[in-house]
Amino acid sequence: QVELVESGGGLVQPGGSLRLSCTASGRTGTRYSMAWFRQAPGEAREFVATIQLNRKLTSYGNSVRGRFTISSDSAITYLQMNNLKPEDSAVYYCAASTYNSGGPYRTEDFHYNYWGQGTQVTVSS
Repeated sequence: QVELVESGGGLVQPGGSLRLSCTASGRTGTRYSMAWFRQAPGEAREFVATIQLNRKLTSYGNSVRGRFTISSDSAITYLQMNNLKPEDSAVYYCAASTYNSGGPYRTEDFHYNYWGQGTQVTVSS
């Protein structure tokens, strides 16, 4: 079992930055990849970024590439978000994959078997 807790969300002006954190506990050594997804009201859940923990391989969604950076340090996974836009407003979820298959770049939500409760990010002036 892996437990995930997100933090760092909040209200920020367009063009601003935020850093989200996801702290893992429990059987953290079983994690293969970590990811961030987001979901805005009335929208489907959207892939944001993923990191394969051993080799630090990363992949990003088209809408955030070049603005967001995912990283990991032991049990904490970060999402640095720069040049935020109003369309980045959403609940951001941290996810962990302990599956042995799926490749290093896991961009679909079915690749992940543990999820946090989410943290709200609002980008508005």
